[in-house]
Amino acid sequence: MTVTIYHNPDCGTSRNTLAMIRASGDEPVVVEYLKVGWTPELLRSLADRAREPLRACIRDKGTPTADLGLRDEGVSDDAILEAMVAHPVIVNRPIVATAKGVRLCRPSEQVFDLLDNPVRGFTKEDGERVQA
Repeated sequence: MTVTIYHNPDCGTSRNTLAMIRASGDEPVVVEYLKVGWTPELLRSLADRAREPLRACIRDKGTPTADLGLRDEGVSDDAILEAMVAHPVIVNRPIVATAKGVRLCRPSEQVFDLLDNPVRGFTKEDGERVQA
């Protein structure tokens, strides 16, 4: 099974999710989206496959989301997509795609349901122990 993670190596949740995938025996396709960027089509597809509205894929902390007014009522999906493409950091992470589906893996243990052989338990960078 192909596993793709849309990853930010500066994010602890993203690093934990990547480590959980690797611990399951899968070597994922790692897309560092801050380097390669996004397309509107990819973002819309990932949100649709995750069954999430685009608004749910926005990150607030450490981003220009508030300054751009993206949380204001009535902001269209097209405006959100345009902002996400222009400012990739706005996209919440990590997003993982497998044959089992797509999920925003925040918290990182959300990835367990997407893997064929998830580890039974995992210790995160901060020492927290989680179970599959």
